[in-house]
Amino acid sequence: MSKPTPISGFPEWTPSQRMIEQYVLDRLRDTFELYGFAPLETRAVEPLDQLLRKGETSKEVYVIRRLHEEEGAAPTAEDTLGLHFDLTVPFARYVLENAGKLQFPFRRYQIQKVWRGERPQEGRYREFLQADIDIVDRDDLAAHHEAEMPLVIGDALRGLPIPPVRIQVNNRKVCEGFYLGLGLTDPEAALRAVDKLDKIGPDKVAELLVASAGANEAQAKACLALAQISAPDAAFAAEVRALGVSHPLLDSGIEELTRVVETAAAHAPGLCVADLRIARGLDYYTGTVYETQLQGFERFGSICSGGRYDNLAASGASRFPGVGISIGVSRLLGLLFGADRLTVSRSVPTCVLVAVPTEERRTETDRIAQALRGRGIPCEVSPTAAKFGKQIRYAERRGIPYVWFPGVDGAPDEVKDIRSGEQVTAAAGEWNPPRADLKPLVS
Repeated sequence: MSKPTPISGFPEWTPSQRMIEQYVLDRLRDTFELYGFAPLETRAVEPLDQLLRKGETSKEVYVIRRLHEEEGAAPTAEDTLGLHFDLTVPFARYVLENAGKLQFPFRRYQIQKVWRGERPQEGRYREFLQADIDIVDRDDLAAHHEAEMPLVIGDALRGLPIPPVRIQVNNRKVCEGFYLGLGLTDPEAALRAVDKLDKIGPDKVAELLVASAGANEAQAKACLALAQISAPDAAFAAEVRALGVSHPLLDSGIEELTRVVETAAAHAPGLCVADLRIARGLDYYTGTVYETQLQGFERFGSICSGGRYDNLAASGASRFPGVGISIGVSRLLGLLFGADRLTVSRSVPTCVLVAVPTEERRTETDRIAQALRGRGIPCEVSPTAAKFGKQIRYAERRGIPYVWFPGVDGAPDEVKDIRSGEQVTAAAGEWNPPRADLKPLVS
């Protein structure tokens, strides 16, 4: 068999990187559950018409079908299935299907793979892991839930050995109300134009506002002035008012955004900043929106984003508004791995290698290992009964810090820290490694 050719955009981490990923996921799960979010996993596929109703282009969706269709079989709904490219659409569908079984407001977290057919580049993949939290209610969702989202994310990421993050927040009502107050008749087109500010710059955005949103030169200038406002506290409100535009929707948005910023400042000063250029171009957002910058990696864009949505999950007279935020786990880790910013203290979980004096004593060494495992100490038994020097070198190559030597002729067992050379007598039912050695440490 010839050497396989890697497929771009489908990352496969090394065991060390995978241990780091597992550590990150454990931290996220713990934090999500501390805030009362329940775990959920949905299927990997959705009908294409549901996947595309958010406004995504079909070029991003992977379609699935059987390699060999049954001869003469009539087309079914399964002929138009696609892999989900985020977790929002599957979650909305799940809420609609299970509304009668759920208690509202429903709080869930979901950590799953998603697939998106975009051009792979650093931190961007075709298959990647997301970690989402959402709060959904029936008919109406209290605005204070929008202020809670940054607190959860701040606590989850603060406990990881990663650079600090800053969550940029805005409210679509601020932007839409401002545009309506200016006299623009297509605020959503204006939002989509402003959302491209970082990519194409203010001059091109001004041209786009004129071409797609029907703005004149003065209106485009005012839209750009709004987008320049940024403040770590409620001072943004006075700057918006100073632009001289009024509208009831603008008032509502300022009030809601002020609550988010002030709540975050009280919980973790510096975590959030009101940034009115953040628009999140997807049409289903209706209130607060979030984007998260990793300090030192700002040029790669947001590693965590989301917002309030009022109309994504609706069926007949039933409506389920919600607010959610998603961490791009693979994106975050890929950037940090590429910069060598995350390391793990050893490449295997094993803390102790039990040496094998002779093959005839392997059953004895297996019992020693089992006794250690029964007390929560990760260990493995040496694969061969080679000379102890070779067994020690095997442990060194794998990064295993301790080697256990069974006693001979009634002598007690001994355990050696092969880093320091210190060797002490030990019993499998009593000895404990230092806490820092029990499991690999991520830093």
